[in-house]
Amino acid sequence: MSTMKGVDDAFLGVGDKPGLHIWCIMGTSVVPIAKSLHGKFYTGNCYIVLNTAELKSGIRGHNVHYWVGEEAKEEHCVIASDKAFELDAALGSQAVQYREMQGEESDKFLSYFRPCIIPVQGSFSSHWRRSGEECDQTTMFRCEGEHVARVTEVPFSRTSLDHKAAFIVDTPLKIFLFSGCNSSVQTRAKALDVIKHLRENRHCGRCEIGTLEDGKLVGDSDAGEFWNLFGGYAPIPRDVLDTANGELMTTTSKKLFWINKRKLVPMDTHLLDREMLNSDRSYILDSGTEIYLWLGMATLVSERKTSVTVLEDYVRSQGRSSIGHTVIMTEGHEITDFKLQFQHWPKNVVQKLYEAGREKVAAIFKHQGYDVAEIPEDKPQQSISSNGSLKVWLVDRGCVTLLCTEEQEQLYNGDCYIVQYSYIEDGKDYNLFFSWSGKSSIQEDRLASVSLMSSMSDSVKGPAVVGQVSEAREPELFFLVFKSLIIFKGGRSAAYKNSVLQKSNRTEGYKKDGAALFRVQGLRHDCARAVQVDLVASSLNSSHCYILQDGASFFTWTGSLSLPSEHHILDRMMNKLFPLKQSFLLKEGSEPDHFWKTLEGRSEYSKEKCVKCWPADPRLYTCTFQQCTCIFVAKEVFTFCQDDLATEETLILDCGEEIYVWVGLHSGVTSKEHALDIGKMFLQAGNAQDGRRSIVDTTVYAVVEGDEPAFFTSFFNWDSSKQVAAVLGNSFERKLAMLKGISPKLEAPDRSLRRSSSRRPGTSSEPTTPEQHQPAARRTFGPAAASVGRVAKERSGSSSALSPSPVIPSWSPRSRASSSTSTPVIARRLFPSTLHGAPHAPSATATGSPARRR
Repeated sequence: MSTMKGVDDAFLGVGDKPGLHIWCIMGTSVVPIAKSLHGKFYTGNCYIVLNTAELKSGIRGHNVHYWVGEEAKEEHCVIASDKAFELDAALGSQAVQYREMQGEESDKFLSYFRPCIIPVQGSFSSHWRRSGEECDQTTMFRCEGEHVARVTEVPFSRTSLDHKAAFIVDTPLKIFLFSGCNSSVQTRAKALDVIKHLRENRHCGRCEIGTLEDGKLVGDSDAGEFWNLFGGYAPIPRDVLDTANGELMTTTSKKLFWINKRKLVPMDTHLLDREMLNSDRSYILDSGTEIYLWLGMATLVSERKTSVTVLEDYVRSQGRSSIGHTVIMTEGHEITDFKLQFQHWPKNVVQKLYEAGREKVAAIFKHQGYDVAEIPEDKPQQSISSNGSLKVWLVDRGCVTLLCTEEQEQLYNGDCYIVQYSYIEDGKDYNLFFSWSGKSSIQEDRLASVSLMSSMSDSVKGPAVVGQVSEAREPELFFLVFKSLIIFKGGRSAAYKNSVLQKSNRTEGYKKDGAALFRVQGLRHDCARAVQVDLVASSLNSSHCYILQDGASFFTWTGSLSLPSEHHILDRMMNKLFPLKQSFLLKEGSEPDHFWKTLEGRSEYSKEKCVKCWPADPRLYTCTFQQCTCIFVAKEVFTFCQDDLATEETLILDCGEEIYVWVGLHSGVTSKEHALDIGKMFLQAGNAQDGRRSIVDTTVYAVVEGDEPAFFTSFFNWDSSKQVAAVLGNSFERKLAMLKGISPKLEAPDRSLRRSSSRRPGTSSEPTTPEQHQPAARRTFGPAAASVGRVAKERSGSSSALSPSPVIPSWSPRSRASSSTSTPVIARRLFPSTLHGAPHAPSATATGSPARRR
C-alpha cells in the first residue's frame, strides 16, 4: 500500500464508501474499531469518527469528529486533534472537523449512533469483550433530547430526579421509565428507544418494562415498585432554572480573529461579509455557541497545524473546554451554520464539469468512428402516475371558474389558477393541488388562490397534498401533471384586465394574428411546454428551441446546443399551438432578415449550454416559535429517517427549490393554508440551505401525516406499515404499545381536513367549490375538533406562556404535555394578518361554467 507523507497509514484508502469508520487513540497510535463495537465509547479514551455520505452531486461528503472522554489524558486529546487533521489531509482537505466532548456532543454526532451512546467507565484495552453488558446491578440514566437521545448515567439516588427530563432505572428484572412532568412527549418517546436498546443488549430481550408519570401515584403498580427502590416516595424539589449557560450564549457577541503567527488579531464584526476572508489566511469566528476555524485554501499545511493549536489555546483561555463546540473547515467546504453568521455569503457555484465532460467524451468517440448514441436526457427527479385526471380553475376576485378540457392546458401569466390532479397510487386515491400565480398576476388573486385551494383540498375525499407555485419556478411535478402546457402573456380574469387599464404603460397580451415568440422545452417526449417570452432577440438561447409567429408566418428555430429529442417536442408543440399551419425550419445561424426584423433586429443572446443543476441534498428541520422573542427558529435533524416525523411536530423537508411542510396529526397547525404560511416563514427566516429565499423562487408543499405521497416518501427509507399506527395516540403511546406488544384503547384523532374515504379507488374525487363548502369554523388537523373555542390547560407549569395574545403568535409544534395521554389543544393562528397581506381571506363564490372569460 502506498504511503502518504505526514498521514497515518490507518487512514489510507478510507472514505471511498458511505458509512462510519472509528479509531481509538492508543498511546501514539490509532486502532480501528470493529463495526460490532461502534457506539461503545470508553470515558478514558479519545476516538476519531469519520462519517462519509454520498451526495446528490455524486461527490462524497466527509465529517470528522474527535471525541474526548471525560477521563482521557491530556496528551491523548492532543494526539486526537493531530490525527483528525491527518485524516482530513488524507481526504484531500475536504472534510469538516468537529471536537466532541463527552456529555456535550453535537446532534450531528449523536445522530450516527441511534438510539444513543452510553459511555462506558474505564479504558478500551482489548478487542475481546462480552457482547452483552452486565445487568446484575441497578443503574440510572438521565435522558433528554427529542430527535437524538442524550443519555447520561447518574447516581442511583432520589436526588438525581427532576421534572425536566426522563429517567431510566435499569434493574436486573425490570426497566422503569420515570417521565418528568415538564418533559416533552418526544423526549419520553426517545427514552423508550433507549429502553428497547437496553433490553436487547443487557437483558437479551427478556425483562419487564414499567412506566410512571411524575406526580401520579394512585392505582399505579409500577409507581409503587419504582419508589420502593428508593425507600419510599418523597416529593421532588422544583427545577432550578439554569441561566448561566443561557446568559453566556445570548450575551456574547460575535468575535472574528485573523491568525497571524500564532497571534490573534481582532477584526471588525459589526457587519460580517464573505469578502473579509482571504484565501491565504486562517480565521477564528466565535459565535458564542460555536467556535469556527476557517482555513483558506492557499494556506500551507504547517500554517493549518499552527492554526489548530491556536484554536485549542483560545478555547482553553475562554474557559470553554467542556462546553460549546469547535468546527474546523477549509475554504469551499463551509457548513451552513457558519455561512449564516455572515451578512452576505454568495451562493455556491454549480459545477458543470461532469456535463461538459460527458459531451466531450461522446464527441471524441463519434470522431473516431464509433456509433455513439446521443447524450441521454436528464430524467425527471420526481415521478407521479400518468393516468390521473386534471382539472383547472381560473381565480378572479375570489371566484373560481372551471376551465374546459381544451383550455385547461393554456395558462396566462396575468392570472392565478388552481390545479387539481387526481390519481391512484398503490390502490389509494390521491389528490395533488397547485396554486399557480403568473408573473403579472395581481396580489388580490394570489392571496385568494391559496385560500381557495386550501378550502377545496379539504372538501375532497381521500388524501390531498397542496403546493404553492410561481411562474418560471414550477417544479417538475407541475409539468408532469399537465403533459403539455402553453403559457401566454396577458390574462383572462377581469381583475387583471382592470389593472392593465389603470396602467399608463399597458403591456399587450397574446393576439392570435399578432407577433409572438415561444420558448419550447420538455422533460420527456410526453411532457412539454411552450412559454411566451419577450419578442426580442435577447430572449433566444442556443440550448433551446423556439416558435416565432408573425401574423400568418411561422418559424421554428433550433439552437445549436439543443438536442434532437427537443426537435421532436418542437414539432409537437407547433401542431398544438398552430394546428394545420406550416412553419419554416431554421437552424441557428441560418436566419433570414424577416426573422430578425420580427425580433426588432439582431442583438446578443446566450450561447452557453444550459445544464440542469444537481438536485440539492434534502435536509429536515423542526420548527419552533420562541414566544418571548417572537423569533421563528428551525433546527436541523441530522441523519433523518421516517421515525423523526413525530406526530406532535411540524417539520420541513428542504430540497432546495422545493420545501415540504409535514404536519403531524397532533401538531397545532390549523389548516393547509396555515402550513404553507409556516413554509414562508422558514424561507424568510434564512434557515434554509442557501440562506433567505423568497416564496416566489421556491415551491412550498403541505403534506399531512398519513397522507404522504410517493414523491415525498422517496426521500426516506419508507415503511408503509408504520402508517397503520398513525391513528394510535402520540409518539410516546405508539412506541410504548409497540414495545409492550399491545394496542392502546384510544380514540383515533380527528384528521379533519382529510376525511376518510369509503369510495372505491378510481372513483371521482370532486372538490366542493367555495360556494358549496362553507364550514362553520376552521378545523384542526389534530384531536382538537371536539373542543372548538376552548383551550385545554396543560399540566405543565409553563402553560401560561401559551395563553392567547393578539400580538404574540402562540403556535408551537412541540407538545409539552405532562401526561402520556394526548391533551386536546386548540392551536391558534401563528401569523399576524400582515403576513397574509390581508386581514381576512376573500369571500369566495364559484361558477360552474367552463366557458372562457373574455
